[in-house]
This record gives sequence, structure tokens and C-alpha cells, in this order.
Amino acid sequence: VALDVRLNDFRQVFKFPKAIGVGLAAQYLLFPVLTLCVVLAFRPPVSIGLGMVLIAACPSGNMTNFLVHFAKANIALSLTLNAMILLAASVLTPLIFGFWGKYIPESAEIRQTFQISFLKMTAIILELIVVPLALGMWLNNRLPTLVEKHRKTVQRIAVVLFFAILVLAIAGNMEIVRNHLGHVFGLVAAQNFAALGLGYFLAKLFRLPENDCRALAFETGVHNTALGLILIFNFFGGLGGMALIAAWYGIWDLVSGYALAAFWRNRTA
Repeated sequence: VALDVRLNDFRQVFKFPKAIGVGLAAQYLLFPVLTLCVVLAFRPPVSIGLGMVLIAACPSGNMTNFLVHFAKANIALSLTLNAMILLAASVLTPLIFGFWGKYIPESAEIRQTFQISFLKMTAIILELIVVPLALGMWLNNRLPTLVEKHRKTVQRIAVVLFFAILVLAIAGNMEIVRNHLGHVFGLVAAQNFAALGLGYFLAKLFRLPENDCRALAFETGVHNTALGLILIFNFFGGLGGMALIAAWYGIWDLVSGYALAAFWRNRTA
């Protein structure tokens, strides 16, 4: 993602002020509330409910720009909003999880076993997101030819690493996978469908252009589950339910996102 972001993407905030505001509200304000509603409706095990809240607190994923481009939606808005969401994550992700996690039913006991440091979580997010973002922008500005030459190679490596994290998370929790995958499948589908619909219809409510609505659907529905898994293994002891929900969301949102992008691709706004 960092190799696709340029300083001009941040300047375009002034080009799409309403869309940026709607996208940030959908991502960090309304989606966590909607996720809590899904948890209260389905009443999953506590660890799975906490994992769902963590996913809702994570920024949009590294595939959103590709999906928006494939769907022929507003790629300029996607790049700008993605950059803003990533920067905000260093503060908002730990805050959102800390605030909404306590509303998961019967989670008090399990939350007491975690040693969650806001500053340490923020530091990890800065290392994983903000520092690479700044480095990518610097390289784009200073060495554009070199970046263009190696862009595809870096993207392939990123995809391999992403799926390696998913495989390791699933392999480390095989008993939980066998016992709960059927249950998790429905939960993830419901949460992801709610996220995609929230981004799209909230944009519709604010009378944004159709291509902006489609871009916001992906930015709200596709999440950085690799970051979620790294936080789970750093702060939650690799808690099986949390790891399973994050790993499966990382697979499912790519499947649903690609299907939606393919559906919109030949239906020009």
C-alpha cells in the first residue's frame, strides 16, 4: 500500500471532504457499533466476540485499492481515504478496542487476564503501518523509477506474507478451527456483509456519487486482519477464538470483496 501512496493523496482530502468524513465515520465510529450489534444478536463465545471487535477496530486492508480499481470505482478517493484511515489507526485502533471490548457480554474475566498497554499497542501499529507508509511515500518521491521497477515484486511478497500469517494462525489453533469454523463462518459473513452495506448505503444517504459509494463499501468492508493477528499474538496470547475470527475474516473479505468488485465492474456508474 505504501508504494501506491503519494503526498498528493493527502492533499486530495480537500477534493473529497464529504466522502472522507463519511468514510472515517463508517470505519471507526459506526462499524464497531454495528459489530457489537452482531455479537449481541448471535452471542458467540467471548473470545470470538472480542476478535470481532478487534477486526472492527483495525484499519481497512491492503487489498482495498486493488478491489476499488478492479470495480472501476473512485480509485483516487480510495487511495486518499486508505491513507487517512491507516494514519488514524495508530491512535484509534487501541482506543476503539479498549472502549467497545468491555461491552462484550461476560468478557470482564477474560479481559482481566490481558495486559494491554495503549502505548505498546500504538507503538506496534506505528511500526507496522505508519513507518512503512512514510518510507513508501519517501521512496515514491525520491526514487520513483526504482519503485516502479520493483512494485510488482513487493506486492507479490506482501501477498505471500499475508497468507503465511493466516496459515500460521489457523495451524496454531486447529482444534478451535475444527470445533468452531462452522459457527465462525456465519458470524464473519454477517459482520462483513454489514460492513460492506454500511459503507455503501451511508455514502448513498449523504448523496455521494455512485463510484464514491462503491469505494467506501470496500474501505469499510475489507480490513487489515494481518495487523489484527499480530496484535492478538502480542497482547492476547494468541487467544484461539480471536485468532480464528481474524484469520477467517482475512480470507472471507477477499472472497466477498472480489465477488462484489466483479459484479460492479461491468455495471458502470
